[in-house]
Amino acid sequence: MRAAIIQMCSGEHPQDNLSAASTLIRAAHKEGAQFIATPEMTGMMQRRPKKLWASIQTQEANICVAGFSALAKELGIYLLIGSLAILVGEKRAANRSFLFGPDGRLISTYDKIHLFEAKLSRKETWRESANYRAGDKAVIADMSGDETEDGARLGLSICYDIRFAQLYRKYAQAGAQMISVPAAFTVPTGQAHWQILLRARAIETGSFIIAPAQGGLHEDGRTTYGHSMIIGPWGEILAHIDHDKPAYVIADIDLDLAQQARQKIPAWSCVSDFENP
Repeated sequence: MRAAIIQMCSGEHPQDNLSAASTLIRAAHKEGAQFIATPEMTGMMQRRPKKLWASIQTQEANICVAGFSALAKELGIYLLIGSLAILVGEKRAANRSFLFGPDGRLISTYDKIHLFEAKLSRKETWRESANYRAGDKAVIADMSGDETEDGARLGLSICYDIRFAQLYRKYAQAGAQMISVPAAFTVPTGQAHWQILLRARAIETGSFIIAPAQGGLHEDGRTTYGHSMIIGPWGEILAHIDHDKPAYVIADIDLDLAQQARQKIPAWSCVSDFENP
């Protein structure tokens, strides 16, 4: 299966972001990509609550949901939209991934379980839970058909989830050969931890890690790290965007390699039985 990851610098206006993502998706498709993934908050990067609540939409009304569904159908691809901000209640949002099939059908959604809570410095503090509702369900999406030969199982996660290894172990134990990690990592945490965490999760689970990221200075004033990657099940970097500008990169994925890695070192299958200290 030929996979592509899209790196973006999403702004405040969903229509502009839909257009920017679509241009990169079409370019990757022209190079043979059958599965394409975009970053966290593809549709809108908005850290200011007043502006967020003024522009956010429900899933049914969101123009990006309809637009990306139509694009997946037009191109005949599996299209993972890393996440969109979706209105789910009175001043409450979900950070939600969407996987569309080659017929444009919505196969699966996933709401980010682990919300980003961090104090990186006096000036940089993040509390995603102030506006977003955490998900409570791990999701594996089945991708099958001629486009992926025997089919693939894709475990869904988003950004800060990468720090919680137990979620990834569950996905491996449930048979996921690939796990998506669309992200909008900060620059300090990206420089320190991004590649290390991605490779660790790949090695621990024997899975392909699909990690498209936001990068650069965004309209809302936030700066993100970029450096999108596809990691193989032995921890090897298969594809890497080595900067923070909008771009895409492609890698050919042999799903059998996940099974081979797991047979060599089956740590992912072990269940520890111990008492807390």
